Amino acid sequence: MLEIELKAVVDDVAARKERLVAAGATQTFSGRMLDLRYDTPERALAAADHVLRVRVYQSPEGETAQLDWKGVTRIESGLKAREEYTTGASDLAGLTAILEALGYVVTREIEREVWTYRVGEATVRFEHYPRMDDLVEVEGTPEAIERAIEQLGIERSAFSAERLLDFARRYEARTGARAALCESELRGEYRYDLEQA
Repeated sequence: MLEIELKAVVDDVAARKERLVAAGATQTFSGRMLDLRYDTPERALAAADHVLRVRVYQSPEGETAQLDWKGVTRIESGLKAREEYTTGASDLAGLTAILEALGYVVTREIEREVWTYRVGEATVRFEHYPRMDDLVEVEGTPEAIERAIEQLGIERSAFSAERLLDFARRYEARTGARAALCESELRGEYRYDLEQA
């Protein structure tokens, strides 16, 4: 499956959510999203621009997990595109144990509060990190992405195909504070390389 997306810094999450709902958007998830990125100790996957990730969704309704693989990033007509395969997992502990038994290690942990909406044929996700700008990600076909951006009311020029790493670096350059992409970093425990973001 081809994943196509854009991201932007969002100025006012509550106001942008209200705009989407007024335009008929449906909320599909609200809660905490945890990403555990895995790689070999030598970072062979990152060197090939591949991502192996366990994603965990936590909400008052419970917890679900999935295993994702993403291929090489391409920029097509200004949009970020990459092959992606996803499968659900009912046993998070078993899944992570299998990955570790195969020699993979966690190279990056990313935690954020998210609110996800279905907007026509696009998915819009607002992301609040422990210490960084709030972001909005829009995913879908190129046409659906453009329609969703119009409904958000954010300037089209604010959106880019950049990676989370780029947004974190800009936050740090602007504020002089170190971005915290997970709770341990908010406490001052920087165990992961920002390059893996």
